[in-house]
Amino acid sequence: MTTEANKKNHKDWWHHSVVYQVYPRSFYDSNGDGIGDIHGITMKLDYLRKLGADIICPIYDSPNYDNGYDIRDYTKIMTEFGTMDDFDLLLKEMKKRQLKLVMDLVVNHTSDEHPWFIESKKSKDNPYRNFYHWQSGKDGQPPNKWRACFGGSCWTYDIITGEYYLHTFTEKQPDLNWENPLVREEVYKIMRYWLDKGVDGFRMDVINFISKAPGYPEGKPTDDPQYTDGTPYFINGPHVHEHLQEMNEKVLRHYNVVTVGECPGARLHDAELFSAPERNEVNMIFTFEHMDLDGGKWTPKLLDLRALKRFFTSWQKGLYKKGWNSLYWNNHDQPRIVSRWGNDSDQYRVLSAKMLGTCLHFLCGTPYIYQGEEIGMTNVRFPTLADYRDIETTNFHRDAIAQGLSTEELMSAIYAKSRDNARTPIQWSGQLPHGGFSTGAVNVTPWINVNPNYTDINVEQALNDPQSIFYYYQKLVELRRQMPIIVNGKYDILHEENTHIFMYKRYNDEGQELIIACNFSSESIKIDDPQLLQRLNNHKRVLINNYEHDKKSDWLDFRPYEAWALEIS
Repeated sequence: MTTEANKKNHKDWWHHSVVYQVYPRSFYDSNGDGIGDIHGITMKLDYLRKLGADIICPIYDSPNYDNGYDIRDYTKIMTEFGTMDDFDLLLKEMKKRQLKLVMDLVVNHTSDEHPWFIESKKSKDNPYRNFYHWQSGKDGQPPNKWRACFGGSCWTYDIITGEYYLHTFTEKQPDLNWENPLVREEVYKIMRYWLDKGVDGFRMDVINFISKAPGYPEGKPTDDPQYTDGTPYFINGPHVHEHLQEMNEKVLRHYNVVTVGECPGARLHDAELFSAPERNEVNMIFTFEHMDLDGGKWTPKLLDLRALKRFFTSWQKGLYKKGWNSLYWNNHDQPRIVSRWGNDSDQYRVLSAKMLGTCLHFLCGTPYIYQGEEIGMTNVRFPTLADYRDIETTNFHRDAIAQGLSTEELMSAIYAKSRDNARTPIQWSGQLPHGGFSTGAVNVTPWINVNPNYTDINVEQALNDPQSIFYYYQKLVELRRQMPIIVNGKYDILHEENTHIFMYKRYNDEGQELIIACNFSSESIKIDDPQLLQRLNNHKRVLINNYEHDKKSDWLDFRPYEAWALEIS
């Protein structure tokens, strides 16, 4: 067995992996209906293998009110994505290529079209009633004033039984009652079903929402008197760790798989509780703390790089030998990082995309590449709201209009932060009219429009350019696999208060040391540190540098968006 194969079959194989997140609906349309599908993923496996990463993808059966995160049947494939035979072929072809498949597990809530909920609504004494959170109202109003994550109330009234059901997202996504042991057993059956098929783990959607505070206490006041903030009572609830430990005992420990918990609102202390190996919960979590550094969801502000450095330094040091970090800039819920914290102009898009990749991929943890990140896909600026598909975006528009925001103000916020920025189809080529996304006829319209810049930014162009972002990312992936210090080394921040340069070192007890530096600005920046400069000038080798084929005489004289990584000793 090769060294690479050994790593992939080791108990902690995910320490050495780089994960590629696929959003199937927007990945590749193999049958010409305008919607990406499972066979489309299978057709592009050699592309993913070339990059060198693993895969994540949500493909359950869903009415698709929230783009696949409202599950109708946990053991079926969404019809528009294909069939179970398509899935089995995908899994088989991935195994051939030594790729791992990690699936979405969405079990905080189901679709309101799930059979459990349909039964639950029929009567108060239905056996499935307690699968969900049902409560009587108060004086003709909901049980409390909690605001849902996508806006509006967390409660919806059901006229049949005269009670309200809880949904922390949309009314089409009722929350499961995890205090009911029958619910937990049903979830474990679902997990075993997929694991026995051969999947390699789960990304657990909003898993820290599964435990609610008893009695549903009233939340804290918000800027809207109609609603309160209920997150202290439905995020990181009183039994979340017990539930995950039971899940591990009954299911996960019997398989060599990886688990990553999506945990909005989680801080470092929470991450240690969730991911410490001896606690037997999940292997790592997605935190959103760094995603909140440039303002609220719809109130963007400029990033203070020092705050980002403090975040990474805290998590790198705080979880070292205690838990494990998930490293990401993008996912299906976040805007494109090159538009967000880089510079998507023609002049600097490629440089800044490479810089951002450098900054992330030398950190300790498992890096995630979101589809299109590896070619520098950008945010989109659709001309009208009618072009957007995201329920969160349309709900924001509704609420913003009610609050008196101008069209210019709300569209500016949507351009910066809408989830649809990440959901436009992969730009496979410059081919008209949809950038090679669909095999369909010219008159087939994708479920969401392709970013118009596909003629300049696309996979075909990237693969034909040896200096492209794709090949730069490929090198980052390969360096992580070649150098144990990137996986296991210690971390220290350098020049922490510099407002433009993110510089850090990775080192180990054997004397090996790497220094990584990234200029997050379009300015030329010079750092005055003669002692460090002498060490840099005596470096052992240049690992990577986004100003290619360029010999530097002063490693602390940074050009716009410059990034490099040096091995010092």
